[in-house]
Amino acid sequence: MYSIVFLILTGCVGSKNLIEKDSFFSKENYIAKHHGEVIPVGYQYPKKDSFKVLSWNVEHFVDSFDDPYIDSNRENKPDSLMANKVAYLVASLKEIDADVVVLQEFESAKFLRSIANNRLQNMGYTYFADVPSHGWYMNVVVMSKFPLGIIYGYGNVTTPVLEYRNDEGAPETQNTLNTRMWSVEVYPNPDYNFLLTGVHLKAGRGERNIAMRKGQINFLKQQFKRFLKEDKNKNILVVGDFNSVQGSEEINLFLNEKVKREKFIDPLPETVMTHTSDDPKRRLDYMLMNTNMYKEYKENSANVPQLFKPKKMREISDHLPVTSTFIIK
Repeated sequence: MYSIVFLILTGCVGSKNLIEKDSFFSKENYIAKHHGEVIPVGYQYPKKDSFKVLSWNVEHFVDSFDDPYIDSNRENKPDSLMANKVAYLVASLKEIDADVVVLQEFESAKFLRSIANNRLQNMGYTYFADVPSHGWYMNVVVMSKFPLGIIYGYGNVTTPVLEYRNDEGAPETQNTLNTRMWSVEVYPNPDYNFLLTGVHLKAGRGERNIAMRKGQINFLKQQFKRFLKEDKNKNILVVGDFNSVQGSEEINLFLNEKVKREKFIDPLPETVMTHTSDDPKRRLDYMLMNTNMYKEYKENSANVPQLFKPKKMREISDHLPVTSTFIIK
């Protein structure tokens, strides 16, 4: 009997995390105890008590190099305004000076890294990530002054076209758009982290497009439920182009959630619009935070900066950027 109990007890012991045996990595350099992650040797966290996040759909931002696996002429042929777009984007990024930047309709994190290395050298952008599509050239990318951890890519996920039937009365699914959704751990300091989710949801009006977005959002909500089950205090921030107007079914899936910790908050005033950039009359772009992360939100910091005159803003993109600031606690 005693031997059986001993075997059961020893069988319940999990595998050891070898980092705990290393005196250097097990202390100040150990950022994600349960994941086995560390910050790079020599990295110094910025000495600040807050951080700013920027999200922006920058509309068809492509480099001049051909990806032979992407079948689109527009992928490797920037229009005549691209040089201006890059210059205006660089000026905007310098002006906003966000710590974490999420861009939609951007070709790749490699392209963003190149811009940062060549034109934003002293701003501290060190970490870059994306989950690129295999068949399309407009992705969602992130760059950060803070270390990034695990990135969760959803491109292989099939989501339902919810509560919709086609002309033949059959249900539909899709898995061609979900590379434009991902989640990544961000570490602003050794004692604080949050889960950042970048999105560029299905565009278009009409029943089918709404149903596609609802399927995408429903999947994300189930993901967040999993993260909160692992850590009930998880800070979650969802940013990007939702292609959904205020008060829509899609946005209300986030805002009207009855379970408190799964509920999201939109801090922008209802009167603030983001599209089109030269004459904004509707909101498609959001920065939604769960109730955990809202505790760190700096009151009234959510903003839609109009950095240039309308015509110049429209040259960069048809969308306006969204920013928010958070206090590190």
